Amino acid sequence: MDIKALKSAVIGEVEAHRRQLGELTLAIHDNPELGFEEVKAAARLTKYLEENGFSLERGICKLPTAFRGSYGKNKPAIAILAEYDALPHLGHACGHNLIAGAAVGAAVAAKAAIDKCGGTVMVIGTPAEEFHGGKIIMAGRGAFANLDMAMMVHPGAHDSATTQALACIGLDVEFFGKAAHAATRPEAGINALEAMLLSFAAINALRQHILDKARIHGIITDGGEAVNVVPAHSAASFLVRAEDNAYLEVLKEKVLDCFVGAATATGARLEYRWGDVLYEPLHNNTALARLFKQNMDAIGHPMPLAGAGRVGSTDMGNVSQLVPAIHPTVGIVPEGVTLHSPDFALAAASEAGIKGMLDAAKAMAMTVVDLVASPETADQVKKEFRRVRD
Repeated sequence: MDIKALKSAVIGEVEAHRRQLGELTLAIHDNPELGFEEVKAAARLTKYLEENGFSLERGICKLPTAFRGSYGKNKPAIAILAEYDALPHLGHACGHNLIAGAAVGAAVAAKAAIDKCGGTVMVIGTPAEEFHGGKIIMAGRGAFANLDMAMMVHPGAHDSATTQALACIGLDVEFFGKAAHAATRPEAGINALEAMLLSFAAINALRQHILDKARIHGIITDGGEAVNVVPAHSAASFLVRAEDNAYLEVLKEKVLDCFVGAATATGARLEYRWGDVLYEPLHNNTALARLFKQNMDAIGHPMPLAGAGRVGSTDMGNVSQLVPAIHPTVGIVPEGVTLHSPDFALAAASEAGIKGMLDAAKAMAMTVVDLVASPETADQVKKEFRRVRD
């Protein structure tokens, strides 16, 4: 099996589709859609895959904008995951349009390897990564049950074949007090806003005494209705993150104590609800990551195995607990430009963004070649996953 020739062929396929992939990526960027509302993006992606010989299943996992496009019939079954939801007010400030373009570009290019070696390549469209954890819902409904490997590439400010991602869960809190005139009868009121402010102060104090990579952050979503009325209601939303699930459980108790203490101090009644979805920490399959790194190096885009990027959370972490997976980062902006910013939204439609997307597509397609052309290589990836999981 001439793996080098196959890799040259898949690189050529990405280049042959350069214009279409650029147009597809920019069309998604120019029509941002929030999670579970990505009707246009899903339609464009599935149409592109169908036109290129993939069999399509739309609306999988009872999610209208989720899909699976497959090419081939045998093992190994390799999934390339696409994200395509946008952020409120910021559009594609996380670059999900580039993730989608890289996914379909890699899969279509990899057809040459499937035709030659067997196996299956598929694109799994995963809606609502932001806020809702679409992959978590899909994992619970069996979307990743029969896969051998999964991968996706995220744009960022640096290059890295492996990515750190924290366990994460949401927390919604409310305080219920008693309204009163803030000037004539303040003593008759119970101030729900003060309870919330005390909670924030307690969390600020707690931050000094938690593990380095743990994070707690939140916003007040309701702080009262009129300046001369003691607020009878306040509300806030928080995210709590930790390196692993065990410490996340410890941290959840500490965070909740901050709110319980504020309720006791003010007399306000506390109600809270932990989020329905838990973002798992990301497990990088290093054997798979090394393949991706070597392929990026080979196309003239040097990439470290482990970079110095910031730590966030992703629902790809949940996929990585079920199947060997990677979530590399490809830099498209200078250090200092952050995700979820207007500048990053602009970069997601820039020449640098498109180049990063095409490089990611090439390297993922080349990684598919490695896996289907060499059973020994695929076995190494799976053995590492079993060893770490067990």
